[in-house]
Formats: sequence, structure tokens, C-alpha cells
Amino acid sequence: MAKVTTIIDIGSNSMRMVVLEKSSRFAFNLINETKSRVKISEGCYENNGNLQEAALQRAFNSLQSFLNISKALKSRKIICVATSALRDAPNAKIFLNRVKKDLGLNIKVIDGPKEAYYGGIAALNLIHGDNFVTVDIGGGSTEFAFIKNGKIEHCISLDVGTVRINELFFSKGDIEGAKEYILEKLKEVKTCGYDISSTVVGIGGSIRALSKIIKSKNNYPLDILHGFTYSVDLNKHIFTSILNATNNNALKNIGIKKDRFDTIKEGTFIFDTILEELDIKNVITSGAGVREGVYLTDLLRSSNYKFPSNFNVSVRSLLDRFQIDSKQSSYFGKNASEIFEALKPLHNLDDKYRTLLVVASKLHSIGKTLNFYKSNDNTFDFILSGLNYDFLHSSRVTVAHIIKFSKKSLPQERDLHKYNELLPCFETMQWLSFMISLNLTINQDLSNPKVKYKLKNDRLKICLDRSIYLVESEIDKLQTPMGIKVKVVS
Repeated sequence: MAKVTTIIDIGSNSMRMVVLEKSSRFAFNLINETKSRVKISEGCYENNGNLQEAALQRAFNSLQSFLNISKALKSRKIICVATSALRDAPNAKIFLNRVKKDLGLNIKVIDGPKEAYYGGIAALNLIHGDNFVTVDIGGGSTEFAFIKNGKIEHCISLDVGTVRINELFFSKGDIEGAKEYILEKLKEVKTCGYDISSTVVGIGGSIRALSKIIKSKNNYPLDILHGFTYSVDLNKHIFTSILNATNNNALKNIGIKKDRFDTIKEGTFIFDTILEELDIKNVITSGAGVREGVYLTDLLRSSNYKFPSNFNVSVRSLLDRFQIDSKQSSYFGKNASEIFEALKPLHNLDDKYRTLLVVASKLHSIGKTLNFYKSNDNTFDFILSGLNYDFLHSSRVTVAHIIKFSKKSLPQERDLHKYNELLPCFETMQWLSFMISLNLTINQDLSNPKVKYKLKNDRLKICLDRSIYLVESEIDKLQTPMGIKVKVVS
């Protein structure tokens, strides 16, 4: 696969492009994301599905700019897919031929189940979880992918979208007709024979806009959308306030951005109807969708369209781009696991914290690439923004704080106040901070010493394969949880 790849998704309402750069076999990072509200399907549902000339010209002009960006970023591969608007339009071939002739771009029109599949592939690989249903609300259609035990079982596409519902019902004031139409379409989902999870992974601009409002109204501490999770019941009133808004000023006061005024009520109405009819309890927001799914289907074609076990794309990408030494990061990770196991009789922490401690230990030094003297603070910011795929928000916040407090002194409760709702209990954070500090101290001279740990009562004996003065002189300075004693012997 090309080092730099461009994926373009032509939707009914928006055209979006991502440019992704590989850093190793399965790792990648986003280097550009561009969106254009071309509204290619505007007016088509009132004209027998035919795309209108003004909308087609907007789409053509935007594609020209997208290709300019792709070229400037030295992209060697471009994959362009189109969804509902072009697959439904009787005059789509005119546009497809023009783009191919004048821009040299081949557009692949995908059917509804394939669109749902791409969204499912993105969620399966980039969202933390193995059992959920994806819901992708677009301008012309809504897609569902049923995922169970880490596998896509079934994909469905319904002719339900924000632009379609607006032109057929909302613009005519027929709200009841819209409800009946959606419920009739949802019968296919309810009777498909596959289990409907109580958790939905929400994809698409309308769902992301809703999540932003819910996040804001709840004073959520982390300014990250991908992976944001909320309870449907606890936030039902926010859906209601949007649906009851009588004009754009009312939407603005709720917090809706101007570019969403024309679709947010329809999107909220569709999503609210789906959540209620399918009895969904929780929503996980996905910042990734069809574009990322197209990319991953290409990238992972030799591994059954899933990342290898025990592989995390965000961790690998950060290590590829910012690590100082691969052997050092590997040593710190292995040593972190051994320290965790040695002290387990005292800390009694769940094994998930060993995983987070290992990740923190591997990534602790990446902030030095920006500024050596503020490396912990820099790494903290790198982690909050960079561990964006396949991590719970609570996990990325915990990893960031483990690194931030990899110091001689343990963190105090006041130090954790801002992100308190996303962090484990105070005692757990003290243990994790101590263990990474101990890990970094043991390899302070970066010689990767061989070490064994022996725990007896509340005393931890650290047996080194040789005498290392830096280690011996610094161990005693570490503040320990529960007053445990640490002794170094060589």
C-alpha cells in the first residue's frame, strides 16, 4: 500500500477527504482532513432522484481542490467512493464520466450494504469494544452494521437520510409522515434475525454534532469526540430541546453550529427514532467512518480486515513517529509488566491497569521530541490527543496521568481534580505513578539491566545484575504508596 493515501467520500450532504500516511506496516496517522458541504443531492428527491446542475458543479469544483491538496501532500494513491446520492440518481453517469474525463478520477459508487460494511470495519478496528451496532446517518441513507464478538455479522442500508427526510416530509410540515416512514423502514432492522446490541456506535455528521452538544451540556472534561460515550436516557432532554427548537436562533442558543442548522433537526429526529425503536441504552461516538473503513479494508486485506491481536494502531504510530529508541521502549514495557506482577499482592489492581502501565512506560519519552525540559507535560498532551483509536477516554486519560506523575513524589488528590470523573480512584493512581517512576529509575542509565523482583510482606527487593550507582542513589528518593520499603541489591 502507498505510503500516503487519499480517501474521498462523496456523500449526499457533504464531500469529505482524508489523507493518511503509513509509518510502519499497520500503523498510520492522519495528515489532512477536508470537508465541503456541496449538498450534491439538493433538490434531487423532488426531481425523481435526478442530481441538479448547480449541485453537480459544486461537487466538481470541490473535487478539483481535493485533488490539488492530495497532490501537494504527495499522495500516491487515491480511492474515491460515492454513496446514496450517486447510486440512486438516474443521471449519475453523466457526472461520473465528466469527472473521469476532466479530472482523471475514477469514482466507485458503492451500494448500501458495502457502505455499512466500511463503517463497521472502521468501528471494529478503531473503537474499543466487540459488541455493538453501528448507525451511520447520512443525507440520503442510514446504514447499520451488526458486530458481535469482534466480527461483522450483517449489514443493512435504509433509504432514510437527513436531506431525503427534509425534502419528502419536513419541508412540508409532515412530521407524523416522517415518523411513519422511518418506522416502516426500521422493520427490516428489527426483523433481520440478528441480535441488536444495547450499545450503538454513532457515525456521521449529525450524530457527531449531537455528541458535541451533549458533551458540552455535561461539562465533559476531555475535549475529544472519538470514543465519547453517553447514556441515552440521561440525555434525552437534549434531543427534545433540539427537536422543539422553532428557529435558527433557538438552535444557536442550544449550541448548534451554523453549518448544521439545515440538517440537525432531521438528523436528531432520525437518530432519536432509531434509539427509541431499538431500545438503545448507550451511544459511543465515532470520529471514523466510511473513509477510514475504505482505507482499513485496503490496509488490512491480508489480515482478515482486522489489526493483529495485541496491536494498537495509536500506540504504534506514536512510537514510529516520536520514540527515541525502540529497544528502550520495549525494555520499559517489559519491565513495567514485571513490576506490576511483583507488587500485585499489595496493589490488587485489575490486569487492565497493567496494560495501561505498559503503554505509559513505552510512550513516556515521546514528549522529549518537543522539549526535553517539559517532557512529561508534553507527553501528557501527546497522549490525550494521540491515543485516539481503540482507547476508552478513561484509558487515555489514565495513561496521560501516569506519565505526567512519573516523578519522585506521588500525585495528590488536587492534582487529579480536572479529570477526576475519567480516572480510577486516587489510591490506584498513586500505585500506577509509583510503578512507572520505579521503572524509569531502574533504567535511569539506559543500560537495560537485568532485574528480578522479590516481595516479602511490605518490602520489595530489587536484584540487579550489576551495581548501578544512579539507581542505588535515586531509589530511596521515591515516595511509595502504603509506606512500602524498596531495597536495591546487586
